[in-house]
Amino acid sequence: MPDLQTLHDAVVNGDAKSARTITAAALAEGVEPMKLVQEYMMPAMAEVGRRFETNEYFVPELLLAARAMKAALELVRPLLTAQGAQPVGRVAIGTVKGDMHDIGKNLVSAMLEGGGYDIIDLGVNVSPESFVAAVKEKGANIIAMSALLTTTMPSMKITVEALKQAGVRGQVKILIGGAPVTQKYADEIGADGFSESAAGAVAAAKKVVG
Repeated sequence: MPDLQTLHDAVVNGDAKSARTITAAALAEGVEPMKLVQEYMMPAMAEVGRRFETNEYFVPELLLAARAMKAALELVRPLLTAQGAQPVGRVAIGTVKGDMHDIGKNLVSAMLEGGGYDIIDLGVNVSPESFVAAVKEKGANIIAMSALLTTTMPSMKITVEALKQAGVRGQVKILIGGAPVTQKYADEIGADGFSESAAGAVAAAKKVVG
């Protein structure tokens, strides 16, 4: 059996090829898919988040780690689905209407996926209606909105109102983030949570879903 600590290290070091190879070998040896996720992949992403928070890692390292995590998850996820394993939560994530920036959104997606969440990536320039549809049609129980421009931040408030008008606000928790976004703004628009960094998004999600 492969040394599974090497899977943890491959994700932390952003080595996608090794992460996939080790995962494939472990699954072939009969290692439980959930064990790989909970004991090695999730702790690896938590370590990546810690290094990012302490300025040991920067955006390039975070992106590489996310890619390595994704390479391993591609092998594991179908097996978990077949076993009926439930994700921690289902997150519909997107950059709000009028905003085309996606690096921050992609980092948050990777961190949340590493934390055991099912991700519905709506992309950039996402309309309030698309967020509403993700709740109604895809069962999202968390909405994560990103904005990099002060001029697009009002789209977050409009989306919150759209969720209320559609009658689904009570079914979903709302997280917001992005360079100009603050806790004060989150409170003003009635969001449930805020994170100023991709690494903090998992903690914010856990907090709002209890």
